[in-house]
Amino acid sequence: MKTQPKKTGARTSATVKTPRSPRAKAPSEVEALLAELQHPQRAEILALRKIILATDPTIGEGIKWNAPSFHTTEHFATFHLRAKPDLQLVLHRGARRRADAAAFAVDDPQGLLEWRDSDRAVINFKSLKDVAARKTALTRLLRQWINQI
Repeated sequence: MKTQPKKTGARTSATVKTPRSPRAKAPSEVEALLAELQHPQRAEILALRKIILATDPTIGEGIKWNAPSFHTTEHFATFHLRAKPDLQLVLHRGARRRADAAAFAVDDPQGLLEWRDSDRAVINFKSLKDVAARKTALTRLLRQWINQI
């Protein structure tokens, strides 16, 4: 949440927290994080970010779990930057398990998804070549995923 000063007359008093919409883009936060990021798979992170943002014009980005995260009406994908040896993209349906998790289904003919729960999966990327080879399949998966958010 961003904080804004609470104004009382000509003075400024305590700060009041104002909620940020999950749709609000915060590219400066993400760009600042990426500018300082020292990660062995930085090139893969940047390539995946570009693919994800190009998937749909309603996709925004922010920081979640101290990593780039993507959202439409809810957060749906977040990098897991501490995963080793691969880079992981975690696909989820928000912060909490939803009541409709059992009805959630995604067609994954290439088997990219490693399911962690009925509404949470990860995709591992080994290299920039791997990212490029999976671009079309990833884009299809992401479109299906965000249609069910």
